Amino acid sequence: MRTLARRGSRGAGPLALVAALLGLLLLLAPTASAAGGLDEAAATLKQGRVYVDPAMAGRFGQAQADALTEKIREADKPIFVAVVPAADPYGARTVFDDLRTKVGITGTYAIWRGDQFQARSDKAALPTASAERIAGAAFRAHSGDIDATLNDFVDTAAPQIKGHGVNSEAGGVSIAAVVVPLALLALAGAGVFLLFRRSKRRKEEQRRAELAQVRRVVDEDITAYGEELDRLDFVPSAPDADDTQRGDYTHALDSYEKAKRLMDEAKGPADVKPVTEALEDGRFALATLEARRERRPVPERRPPCFFDPRHGPSVRDADWAPAGGAARSVPVCPADADRLAAGQDPDIRTVPTEHGPQPYWNAGPAYGPWAGGYFGGFGGGGLLPGLLVGTMLGSMMATPAYAYGPGDAGAGYEGGDQSGADYDSSDFGGGFDGGGDFGGGGDFGGGGDFGGGF
Repeated sequence: MRTLARRGSRGAGPLALVAALLGLLLLLAPTASAAGGLDEAAATLKQGRVYVDPAMAGRFGQAQADALTEKIREADKPIFVAVVPAADPYGARTVFDDLRTKVGITGTYAIWRGDQFQARSDKAALPTASAERIAGAAFRAHSGDIDATLNDFVDTAAPQIKGHGVNSEAGGVSIAAVVVPLALLALAGAGVFLLFRRSKRRKEEQRRAELAQVRRVVDEDITAYGEELDRLDFVPSAPDADDTQRGDYTHALDSYEKAKRLMDEAKGPADVKPVTEALEDGRFALATLEARRERRPVPERRPPCFFDPRHGPSVRDADWAPAGGAARSVPVCPADADRLAAGQDPDIRTVPTEHGPQPYWNAGPAYGPWAGGYFGGFGGGGLLPGLLVGTMLGSMMATPAYAYGPGDAGAGYEGGDQSGADYDSSDFGGGFDGGGDFGGGGDFGGGGDFGGGF
């Protein structure tokens, strides 16, 4: 009997210690009954889960939150949804900025606060104006039904949002996270590193694919420019050639070599911008050389022909409208000016796409830097957005990033990227009690902003 007692006492010590540790970990672990607040909301959103403040659980239950979380996970888009009361710490004017800062992930944020619903978004994921319109339409369609409104918002917004979602598992804290927290902490650094590498690899693959898409077009541009140089009958050593003409000719040759070199070094579509800048500069040098040789005034520096930059510098502006779009004034070369004046279609540059040849402005964002190199240096950088308004490329250029390269506008984040507090706070300003709220009824500023409709 004494032997059995001693054995029992030896086993009781470790078991008691394990029980005590597990009890402590359970006390420290976050639970569904937590008091709520910004920190808990941000921690939940970082995990890719829909956050519901305990005060709102009676209006939007855990099962509904889990179902919406799963829908967002399947969409694989950076959508963050919170359901909170109209009370502190969720300030009407500050809740969007507070959550965006604490979550620190580029994406689209939708918040149901009390009896109101709004959305804000980083431009890299979705223009805030679009997020607001989608939220307003969902709010008005479901008369205070939180579940229906949030699902409607996610269903409509997800196909339009750029980037990838947060990798997470729906539901509460896992058993493994409670039992082996020390192991998770030890692996946290490695996990962050792997996620960073995965995100970086994904972006590199996307850049390579877009570069391959646009490389063929740029190579055609370089070849066409080289053929212009070959056809040129200028001989620098000829008696009638002067130093100014020789300077133009050298400039044109240097631009050709520069364009070839930069294209060889290109690693992504943004690197194409200086290539087309060099080609535009070279073509103007050729136009200047031609004018000097013919004893005409040196031409005004103008953007290239909008319809096809290979046509060379434009000579004037002409009114033109794309199919289904509004008319706008575009720079045109002499041949296209004559075609438009005769009521004919201009000679439009088409590029290969998965849907067959398309005008370059309907071929996707990879052609933004290509167009930006040709047109971005004119009109203070504002010419290109005006030319492309109403086209596919123009609609994708919510910011100038596509046209002018990632270093010129914004931090270069994409939807789902970690950005911390480095974001455009104007996208999240305003709040629920002014500056664009729905006034509890879902209208935009009293319903007068849009007149009689679109």
